[in-house]
Amino acid sequence: MITFLIILLIVACVALGLFVLVQNPKGGGLATGGGTSNMFGVQRTGDVLEKGSWFLLALIVVLTLSITTIAKSGGGAAATGNTEIQDRLNKLPSPSPLGGGATNNAAPAKPAPNADTTKK
Repeated sequence: MITFLIILLIVACVALGLFVLVQNPKGGGLATGGGTSNMFGVQRTGDVLEKGSWFLLALIVVLTLSITTIAKSGGGAAATGNTEIQDRLNKLPSPSPLGGGATNNAAPAKPAPNADTTKK
């Protein structure tokens, strides 16, 4: 289930990228020169590409939240695989802090007494 949702999320992201790249730039901002303003003019807000972009954005948000919810609740194939891996990792012996793989259970060596190096 999670794999299907992730694939659907990737497809929606690619489609959103294509929708954004295909759209005509509307201009505006500082680059127009400010002389002719279309503030009260007719705008094409009902454009199919713009509505498609908003739909894909909403789909991406819903898919992301559903993937997160499913993964946190422990459902899906990914969660069952993680428990098997975690069980195997828990059975392995812990490595030694110095490396080498063997644990050292011997008592630590006593430090040498400080020798007095001052001349009398």
